[in-house]
Amino acid sequence: MIDQFPALIIVAPLLGAFLTPIIGWRYRQLCRPWALMILAIPLYAAGGALLQVIRSGPFGYNLGGWAPPWGIEYRIDHLSGLMLVLIAAIGLLAAINAKPGVSMDLKGKEPHFYTLLLLQITGLMGIVITGDLFNIFVFLEISSLSGYGLIAHGEDGAPMATFNYIIIGTIGASFYLLGVGYLYMATGSLNIADLAAILPNLYHSKMILVGFAFFTTGVAIKMGLFPLHVWMPDAYTTAPGPVSTLIAPLMTKVAAYIMIRIMFTLFQPDFSISVVPVATILGWMAVVAIIVGGIKALAQTDIKRMVTYIMIAEVGYIVMGVSVMNRPGLTGAILHIVNDACMIFGLFLIIGAISYKGHGREIYHFQNLNKKMPFTMAAFVIVALSMCGIPPACGFFSKWYLIMGTIVAKQWVFSITLLCSSLVNAVLFFRIIEKAYLAPLGGGAHGHDDDHEEEVIVRDEAPASMLIPILITAAIIIILGPLSGKIIAAVIQHAVPAAF
Repeated sequence: MIDQFPALIIVAPLLGAFLTPIIGWRYRQLCRPWALMILAIPLYAAGGALLQVIRSGPFGYNLGGWAPPWGIEYRIDHLSGLMLVLIAAIGLLAAINAKPGVSMDLKGKEPHFYTLLLLQITGLMGIVITGDLFNIFVFLEISSLSGYGLIAHGEDGAPMATFNYIIIGTIGASFYLLGVGYLYMATGSLNIADLAAILPNLYHSKMILVGFAFFTTGVAIKMGLFPLHVWMPDAYTTAPGPVSTLIAPLMTKVAAYIMIRIMFTLFQPDFSISVVPVATILGWMAVVAIIVGGIKALAQTDIKRMVTYIMIAEVGYIVMGVSVMNRPGLTGAILHIVNDACMIFGLFLIIGAISYKGHGREIYHFQNLNKKMPFTMAAFVIVALSMCGIPPACGFFSKWYLIMGTIVAKQWVFSITLLCSSLVNAVLFFRIIEKAYLAPLGGGAHGHDDDHEEEVIVRDEAPASMLIPILITAAIIIILGPLSGKIIAAVIQHAVPAAF
């Protein structure tokens, strides 16, 4: 049974997506339970596969019985196993959370939403599990096309944001595909393991250098690395609540996974230092991304848009960890992929719940919200503390490794940038916490005092289908912190190249 887990991870959501419109055509109310049942399958399979990797090491699955490099191989190792569990868990929790938001923002379009949701999960998990470069492109397009369809159903401005996303996303995918083409012309192979053995003798070939440049540029666009991030703020801000909750935490993290695979599995680490100085370039791009993301976030009053700019800075964190090219830096980058996905997921869950209850997304709408939605705001405080890097929340531990990586690399500007970014996050989130917990009672929407009028506070918490995923995510953020050492020892240390 374990040997079939790689196929089950892809086949279950893919077949589920094809059958969802048929079910929804006659029984629309069954789309959600059907999607939840389907999404439980890859979560179970991914968890079992990761445990198998931890016990026995990486293993593969040959599609159609054709052995690689001629056939397509699904390959699960420590890094891909960790990412599969992350995607499956967030996908299932996002589907549980989606019911109220779908009924409000996408009423009557439930079959469309759950079909595209399952295709999105199929694409993201396929990117992670496949051992074939062209197959990554296929799954990348599945996830991108489903994402375009989901975002287009959003608020005013969503169609234009989707159009911009399509144009820029297509450029990124085309760059990636050109990279695949150049490598195939030079080697005649598409299997990642086979290419890793062939490429060292071709590192100074102009065809390989151009292919690598296309790879890194295309992936940087997909992950929203500054200055290639212009599609991200509008797309994630205007998307329906259930859509941004699903896509925002995962798309950039899976793109970061592709970058790590290209730089440390497809190519040897030394290639990005001595042959092409891409590590240095990426490091300084990350510095600018963190600075610009923080400044732009400070300028926002819409919390959803603020979080999208925080995401740009968080992408910079991950890329900076990769760029320092040492063990603590890459350990921090991989750990931050997991931690940041959980934190961004939690923030979008909370924003969706607050919007659903009619409180709005402007910061002044948070006044006395702790009394109206106490559990939701308690979860917000946990996520905010984690974003600021305060222990025992998980954000502290990945940022610790990232800072250690910059210190080992003697990149002091990088270290200062990371520390200052945490202070910026503290300003961003504590102004919201202050508005929610410390604002005086009474007054209008903007908090103006009125001696003759006092606001009546009525508790109006999010519905259970929204609140349960929020509380689970907050608990995960707290639990992941103390467990970071075990996760690194059992999984992440095996994903870091032995050369480090």
